[in-house]
Amino acid sequence: MFTGLIEELGRVEAVRRRGEGVELTIRARLGEQLEIGDSVAIDGACQTATAASGGRFTVFAMRETRARTTLGELKAGDEVHLELALRAGGRFGGHFVQGHVDGVAVVEGLEDRGDSTRLDFVLPDELARYVIAQGSITLAGVSLTVVGIEGGRAWVALIPQTAADTRLTRLRKGMRINVEVDVLARYVERLLAAREEGDPEPGGSRRGLDWETLRGAGY
Repeated sequence: MFTGLIEELGRVEAVRRRGEGVELTIRARLGEQLEIGDSVAIDGACQTATAASGGRFTVFAMRETRARTTLGELKAGDEVHLELALRAGGRFGGHFVQGHVDGVAVVEGLEDRGDSTRLDFVLPDELARYVIAQGSITLAGVSLTVVGIEGGRAWVALIPQTAADTRLTRLRKGMRINVEVDVLARYVERLLAAREEGDPEPGGSRRGLDWETLRGAGY
């Protein structure tokens, strides 16, 4: 589990093709905190450290990861957003981020608004339905609040602190970024679909499900 608060900008040091996957070596200070088997989010994609020494660590992105994320597009010299997994008892400052990238959005453009920067992006059709204004979204591992959405086009506002801590303001039109939608939206969809099918529980108890139940559960 992650929070979407970026801890460091790492730099890709080496990229090696291994079968249908790719091995990435990244140079970053937080590599000193990693041990083999630890989880780390790279541009929002949860990966497992296969090696760690000093200020470097290595991960292996499988075929599925390459297909679903931008990790397979990385090259030596690229910067990436890094976040270590949330530790028990740690402060929670963003929103629940699983590190399970749902797909890739395409940057539509950036606009300087003085006190913030507007970032527009186009979502895949299958993900747009999970995104709402004032809801949470993760872009390249960064926890953000959706300002607005029209069809598959959405936008967020980057405050100066986010601009300083991430590389989002250096994105350009046409670039691809990893997206993770709010997992609560998926759970609500599943609950409502089960209700329409008349069987809200996988076990088949057919207990009634209504909006009072959803509100009681925090939806």
